[in-house]
Amino acid sequence: MDITNYTIDLALKPTTLDAWHVCLAGTSAILAGALILTLLSLVMCMARRKENNAAEPQIKIVEKIVQAEPIIQIVEKIVEVPVERIVEVEKIVQIPAPAPVVLKEANSDAALQLLYLLQNDARFIDFIKEDMGAHSDEDVGMVARVIHEGCNKVLNEHFTFTSIAKENEGDKITLIEGYDAAKVRVTGNIVGNPPFTGTIIHKGWQVTDVRLPSTVQGYNSNVIAPAEVEL
Repeated sequence: MDITNYTIDLALKPTTLDAWHVCLAGTSAILAGALILTLLSLVMCMARRKENNAAEPQIKIVEKIVQAEPIIQIVEKIVEVPVERIVEVEKIVQIPAPAPVVLKEANSDAALQLLYLLQNDARFIDFIKEDMGAHSDEDVGMVARVIHEGCNKVLNEHFTFTSIAKENEGDKITLIEGYDAAKVRVTGNIVGNPPFTGTIIHKGWQVTDVRLPSTVQGYNSNVIAPAEVEL
């Protein structure tokens, strides 16, 4: 059997339309439609998958928010708990007022009585009131000796004196904290707080006993020295 070479020319176009060509065209159209549907299905599946993938994080976030809702509620409850307000009240400390100074009224009778004694025994007021410029130093010296003796007599008879400092003048002394400022007067360069160490300049005096004479009722103590009239 002879086999004849048969060449198919794809560029040729059919000139006649028979049943074979109709079946071939119908089959091609069906395959093309199936291919298009398949491609569309694939595209739609891919689009849905992308949408699902994009929605999964949001779903997870929503689930986390739903799971965290009790915590949020607890936080809200904590915030809603009324907090006591702490109000700082400024404390005003009232410094107690210093005790009022009570002035003790001096008894002038005793002072006037002392002046009377000094004038009577020592001519003290006469000497003080005299104009010393009209007398010489010798005259003043002689009178001062008489005044001194008379004043010393009055003080010894009616008062008892003792020195405050037991040390002698010129000796060193240390004043501890709490010393009696009424009895010791500190002078010079005073720096800091006691104890102070210094030198005794004056021993000081204090009266331990007073012996003034009694007066009768109606006695005028303002008269220190009565006027004298010689007849």
